[in-house]
Amino acid sequence: MDEQTWRDWLERFKRGDLGEDDLLARLRKMPFEDLGFARLDHHRGLRIGFPEVVFCQGKTIEHIRGIFRAMATEHDRLLLTRAGPEVYEALKADDPALVHYPDARIVALERKPVEPRGRVGVISAGTADAAVAEEAAVTAEHCGCAVERVYDAGVAGLHRLTAHLDLIRSAVCLVVVAGMEGALPSVVGGLAPCPVIAVPTSIGYGTHGGGLVPLFGMLNSCASNVTVVNIDNGFSGGYNAALINRAAERRG
Repeated sequence: MDEQTWRDWLERFKRGDLGEDDLLARLRKMPFEDLGFARLDHHRGLRIGFPEVVFCQGKTIEHIRGIFRAMATEHDRLLLTRAGPEVYEALKADDPALVHYPDARIVALERKPVEPRGRVGVISAGTADAAVAEEAAVTAEHCGCAVERVYDAGVAGLHRLTAHLDLIRSAVCLVVVAGMEGALPSVVGGLAPCPVIAVPTSIGYGTHGGGLVPLFGMLNSCASNVTVVNIDNGFSGGYNAALINRAAERRG
């Protein structure tokens, strides 16, 4: 449910291709649809530009299937995060446009392609951070961004990072994912003339505190363009990068 969908419905109604009862039936689902176990915000795409995202962790397969089927009647593109292979296996027969991104732990409905726009970079410090980085990258791509990935480019070997200065200097936004001591976003922030979204990961040894050390380090970054999301939250990194990318495109 987005602005273009509403415009299409109204145009069809004016032409007589969509009856009054059909239009009213669609309007009844606004601003949300109550399934009993979940209340679906179909209006979010109209308000924000992207539809509600389904967070699968902690939900039963039955609930995920019910949410997906209801959402898929209203949306051609839909993102399900923290979705393991069991979610894809349970849903894949419902729609052939369903795509599984196992490294990102994402299942996505992609009936309509989107033209990639702008330039968003996703940089990870280590190979162990790649799953969180992929969650960010796939989310941003699903939301219409042209994404470039630079993985395993941490501060222990800065020549791996400086080999990508063109991306760092010309991207609309950068998502930087790191565990251990979490130093990489500060380094990238000192090189990049754009917003840097830092994503701490739970990858690290004992005193790393399951992601608290890189989180605190990123929050205390001396690079003023670094903003931090929660531990392992690649989705929020990619989502906010897409919002920044879209805002930059609108400004032209």
